[in-house]
Amino acid sequence: MTTGPIDIHAHWLPEELFGLPPGSPVPPMHGRDGQLYLGELPLYFETEAMTDPHRVLADTDAAGLGTRVLSAPPFAFPVAAAEGVADYVDDFNEALTKVCRDSGDRLLGLGLVSLHDPDAARTQMDQIAATDVVRGIAVPPLLGSTSFDVDPMRELLRAAAERDLAVLVHPMQLPRPELSSYYLVNLIGNPVETTTAAASLVLGGVLEELPNLRICMLHGGGCAPALVGRWQHGWEKRADVRTAETRSPREGFAGLWFDTLTHDAATLELLRAQADPSHLMCGSDYPFDMGVARPQDLPNGVGIDDATLERNARRFLAL
Repeated sequence: MTTGPIDIHAHWLPEELFGLPPGSPVPPMHGRDGQLYLGELPLYFETEAMTDPHRVLADTDAAGLGTRVLSAPPFAFPVAAAEGVADYVDDFNEALTKVCRDSGDRLLGLGLVSLHDPDAARTQMDQIAATDVVRGIAVPPLLGSTSFDVDPMRELLRAAAERDLAVLVHPMQLPRPELSSYYLVNLIGNPVETTTAAASLVLGGVLEELPNLRICMLHGGGCAPALVGRWQHGWEKRADVRTAETRSPREGFAGLWFDTLTHDAATLELLRAQADPSHLMCGSDYPFDMGVARPQDLPNGVGIDDATLERNARRFLAL
């Protein structure tokens, strides 16, 4: 594998899977005049940045990165319990494996699993674990109204931990009426979804049950770093916050992993103060408009050097 910073948060989807999984709550993706759309919604980047491995590698080189870790865009998460989901998951994982193997050790992957079917997911994880180039799975923070503290999501994490697979948690940008303007569905909605997932892990006993689980919250953990003190206070004062008999939220939070895509040095400093510094990795959100071209620049600016970022990501990916 090439040395240098590892971007653990980048997206890829072959054009033949633009139809999205059966039962998808969002319309299919498609290219138009070289630009990518979700239904009629423009995504504001070129189609080939999502689909063409040669373009991805060229952009990886231009960014000064050693390796990029590809996962599906969140629209492609199989969030519906629909017939044909397993076939979609298998097709994506097979295509991802081929792209990574053909990349000259520059690309790695995080695959999909059948979220509603833990038995199918276990088989899919066995196949992923056998590839060497797909190093884990990417999942949404919520499935319906539940998160990782209850099944089936909790069972998926058990299966990933058993197989020593990394888990990347990417928000779904779920629609809410109060977030319908100003791109708030992303600017506020995405961080809140991630924060809900982090709370379910820290307060729900998941990290105590699965001490070897490596699970990464993206976008710097959303709002969670700013709320750890509030969680700690509630845990100390209220019995209902302690029902899962967890360690303190401050201790639990240190068990999570994060990318450093906070868009702000002060926010990244807060994350570093609350998290385990050895659990911070660079992530670009390539090629989306909320991403950055050089994800290492912000952490470098607060004193996290490239060697540390690479070392942390290698541990997360069990390389």
